[in-house]
Amino acid sequence: MSKDKVYIFDTTLRDGEQVPGCKLDTKQKLVIAERLDTLGVDIIEAGFPISSPGDFNSVNEIAKVVKHATVCGLTRSVKKDIEVAAEALKHAKRPRIHTGIGTSDSHIKYKFNSTREKILERAVEAVRYAKTFVDDVEFYAEDAGRTDNEYLARVCEEVIKAGATVLNIPDTTGYCLPEEYGAKMKYLRENVKDIDKAILSCHCHNDLGLATANSISGVINGARQIECTINGIGERAGNTSLEEVVMILKQHPYLNLDTSIDSKLLYDTSLMVSEKMGMLVQPNKAIVGSNAFAHSSGIHQDGVIKKRETYEIIDPKDVGVDHSSIVLTARSGRAALAYRAKNIGYELTKVQLDVVYKQFLQFADRKKEILDKDIHQIIELANVNIESIA
Repeated sequence: MSKDKVYIFDTTLRDGEQVPGCKLDTKQKLVIAERLDTLGVDIIEAGFPISSPGDFNSVNEIAKVVKHATVCGLTRSVKKDIEVAAEALKHAKRPRIHTGIGTSDSHIKYKFNSTREKILERAVEAVRYAKTFVDDVEFYAEDAGRTDNEYLARVCEEVIKAGATVLNIPDTTGYCLPEEYGAKMKYLRENVKDIDKAILSCHCHNDLGLATANSISGVINGARQIECTINGIGERAGNTSLEEVVMILKQHPYLNLDTSIDSKLLYDTSLMVSEKMGMLVQPNKAIVGSNAFAHSSGIHQDGVIKKRETYEIIDPKDVGVDHSSIVLTARSGRAALAYRAKNIGYELTKVQLDVVYKQFLQFADRKKEILDKDIHQIIELANVNIESIA
């Protein structure tokens, strides 16, 4: 059975850059944009052109260098925003204007001091105006996660009539539960006239740690675009993590959903973004964290040494990591010590290993991690016949 494609919309350079202290200059953005293009990202949200001259210039320059991906610029439902975005995108091979407005009652009342009818009018006008500049127009219903489904469906139906090609259904505050977010997508699929003329898109935030789960629930229920960032960076607790959703779809083939991402470039891309933005990746981060393929528990180490799949559902090479790591700590067992010793030239017999392991535990209780140089010292102090094991 052929798989449905899920389009990957990367917003590292827009939503991701909104993290305090992660500001990039145009040169850095170009390097990241070209890498995202090579990675296989379908849409690169290059920035918010009207927000500053620097952002306008970055979007303009990115539009010139990206060879394959659609280049997207964000706007509000404001004519001037849309005009400036269109100008910034004029060199793009595949330009997209991303326009929208808040649709939840909270946004309508407190942010816009408006009514549902007036917000609907503004949404339609914005899409219709953007359509005069580009064929590809994405509409975002900000705070869709807390928007009444019946009203949201009505907005979606009207912006499709106005020419929207993509409907972004953001869980702006990260509040939705996966079942709830998936049900919202299902409702739109079943209740919006001509929904087949547009692609439903997931844009989830991670305030409750559910961004990835919500995005996967969204595509299971009919969405075909996921908006995400490298390393899951973004405002507050961040956005959906690109590497996570890509590998979830790859590792669960029965979902019959796939992406165009070259997963072997994920780890290097993660390192690049981390370095350029000066934002460290937490060691236990899924897929790309330094501990993602590291094992320190003796039980786990023994299993991985015997057969990697015992404790790893992903081959490290599939995401660009050379190998799994066997980290020696006080929780490590004999199998791990023998494995690491063999890697540096010592073939220990069972008797020798028993002696060396006792010495190892004394070291391990004093140090967080035992390194290769420590192993040499441990074997020397154990006073075993070095000639027979070297």
